[in-house]
Amino acid sequence: MTVPEVRSLIDDLEAEADRDRPTEETPEVGIVMGSDSDLDVMYGAYEALTELGFEEVTDYDDPPGARFTFETYVVSAHRTPDLMYAYATTARDRGLDVIVAGAGGKSADLPNMTASLAYPLPVVGVPVQEKSVDSVIGMPTGAPITAVDAGKSFNAALSAVQILARRHGELEERLVEYHEALQSSVGRVSRRLHESGTESFRGGDP
Repeated sequence: MTVPEVRSLIDDLEAEADRDRPTEETPEVGIVMGSDSDLDVMYGAYEALTELGFEEVTDYDDPPGARFTFETYVVSAHRTPDLMYAYATTARDRGLDVIVAGAGGKSADLPNMTASLAYPLPVVGVPVQEKSVDSVIGMPTGAPITAVDAGKSFNAALSAVQILARRHGELEERLVEYHEALQSSVGRVSRRLHESGTESFRGGDP
């Protein structure tokens, strides 16, 4: 039996899948997690996407103005399997191009099941805890999932944008700018360390 709170979410997803919205009005990336307790870890995906200029969709009928957007849901593979099924099987029709899925515990099945149900949409799995790694990466041959190391949801979102960048030159430019900024930061720190000396650098002197 599906409870009303879950049924209403499923109805929303199915209704959205039946609509014919322009690609520009639908989120490119979906972020899902098995529990709201996973949000502290999965927040890294939010940070990566917003840093690259994405905005979060919270109302399909009033999408944000950004060209590239994402959505976020809690979808438990074990507690709400009907919701997981609806989310994954409607993802493509709702306009998603890639999903970032995180789950914790030894039985972290959400990324794997989402990858299976949403196929051929790419799914990037995030083991929320170290003990979740084996479960997330344990897909059989022919049922692929891309996965990052435990807790690295920021990298998972970057991977999602890399996938999108093959079709969107603007995103490729943003990724290059982001990477160049990282290089510049390392270069500045390296020069400061070298020129100030180790003790002064460790002490926080300018």
